[in-house]
Amino acid sequence: MSADRFAIIDLAALYMRGLDRLDGALLEAQFWPDARCEYGVFSGGPADFAAFCMTMLTEHERNHHMLGQHLVDFAGEDEAFGEVYYQAYHRVFDESGAPRDLFIAGRYVDRYERRGGTWKIAYRSELVDWVRDDPAADAMATAAPFIMGERKPADPLYDREAMR
Repeated sequence: MSADRFAIIDLAALYMRGLDRLDGALLEAQFWPDARCEYGVFSGGPADFAAFCMTMLTEHERNHHMLGQHLVDFAGEDEAFGEVYYQAYHRVFDESGAPRDLFIAGRYVDRYERRGGTWKIAYRSELVDWVRDDPAADAMATAAPFIMGERKPADPLYDREAMR
């Protein structure tokens, strides 16, 4: 079952890429079309969830999601349950336009299904364990010559020719 486990873990990584790169189609593709998404701030299906995220995250200057431990419990050949730890950074702005660093950490509680040999998310619930909202503190990022991450299609991830 190691190939199945890796296929399920890849769903989480691609989900996060969809969020960080503002790639709604990629985000939605990690779910079965009839999946259920329960986030507290959103309840519904994956197409509406992806649209909700793209609208909400567009207002942020940048986002960065980090995955932690990923536990998968197989309940037969075509169903599994999972818990995925995450930390999410969001550069947001307060009412006056001042930048803020918003950190959210928690877990996704999932049910996965394999259909036609492909694993996807059939149910996802986001559980928030802690939140931190601070004034922005990133003078180093603007002072140093870093290559900054961008959103699709400007992010260097999408320029494979430059990697040759």
